[in-house]
Amino acid sequence: MQNLSLYLHIPFCIQKCAYCDFLSAPASDAVIDNYVDCLCKEIVAKAELYGQNVVDTIFIGGGTPSILSIHQMERINTTLQNHFVIASALEYSIEANPGTLNGEKLSCYRACGINRLSMGLQSANNDELKCLGRIHDYQSFLDNYTEARKCGFTNINVDLMSGLPGQTVQQYQDTLSKIVALQPNHISAYGLIIEENTPFYERYHNTNATSSLPSEEKERQMYYLCRELLSQAGYHQYEISNYAKTGYECKHNIGYWTGKNYLGMGLGASSMIHNTRWKNTESMVLYSSKATEKEEVIELSTKDQMEEFMFLGLRLTKGISCDEFKERFEQSVRSVYGEWLQKMEESGLIVWEQRIYLTKRGMDLANYVMTGFLL
Repeated sequence: MQNLSLYLHIPFCIQKCAYCDFLSAPASDAVIDNYVDCLCKEIVAKAELYGQNVVDTIFIGGGTPSILSIHQMERINTTLQNHFVIASALEYSIEANPGTLNGEKLSCYRACGINRLSMGLQSANNDELKCLGRIHDYQSFLDNYTEARKCGFTNINVDLMSGLPGQTVQQYQDTLSKIVALQPNHISAYGLIIEENTPFYERYHNTNATSSLPSEEKERQMYYLCRELLSQAGYHQYEISNYAKTGYECKHNIGYWTGKNYLGMGLGASSMIHNTRWKNTESMVLYSSKATEKEEVIELSTKDQMEEFMFLGLRLTKGISCDEFKERFEQSVRSVYGEWLQKMEESGLIVWEQRIYLTKRGMDLANYVMTGFLL
């Protein structure tokens, strides 16, 4: 038996945020209830294929999983527990947005065994939240966060965003300071990316409109400020955008970055088992009729595996192991990437010893560094 991570996608939200290009949308109660039926059928079907593996992390993401009713959550959880082998030391996460939580739901999550809560705050500034199209204000987040602690959640992540329209460095610092004062166990701090097919893209992709976005220099200042403030507060940066108190790193996400087998269930969910990757259909009609409809099945070549080993592993501050590369691919990392690694080392962007990892400057230029690992 091998360890396996499960991801369940809940593609629903109360309203679509202005920056969001995720597979999610508002839906009626009937549509959501039908989707839960289909998801439970898929869980049963996938367990027949992969149920011999030990599940050591579960992540329920979206969308807004906390939009589900207590009954719907209990049904999904019961189906998982009845059909998969669940490890005793399970990391069990759910994403939740302020404004969709209450004491009853939080108590339900704890009763289901969910022990990690990931709260999508994004900003402590109400004007910024309104600009993003979030349904909550900062006080709603505080109320939900306090309630979650009362309900026994000892592992809480808070999502934050920087580089927002009109945002100043001082405003971002205010958000960071407020969140640090709450002492969550984990903080994910991402820079805003303007994605196509979003209201933000229509609003900000032309030259005149982008003037309301912070400059690259300001964005970099925010990144440095985040790293400095969180370090001073006892959070260590273990991945480019993720910071944790010791022992609270997200095991599920580390699995993605280190090539662990993961099984995705739900609309549009991705899986990778033994170097074969596939994605569920994004069509609700197809998913509702078949529940296990696949698309984009890809067998990863050795070249693909090497590329992913490098550019996913280097997202982690501990980087990648040269010995593990050789063990996995039966050739040294020097023989495959030596010229580029030497160039990056001479440029001060990586450290190359028994492990290879990005320097602080290398993290700033990570996208450039990663281009050299595409064979």
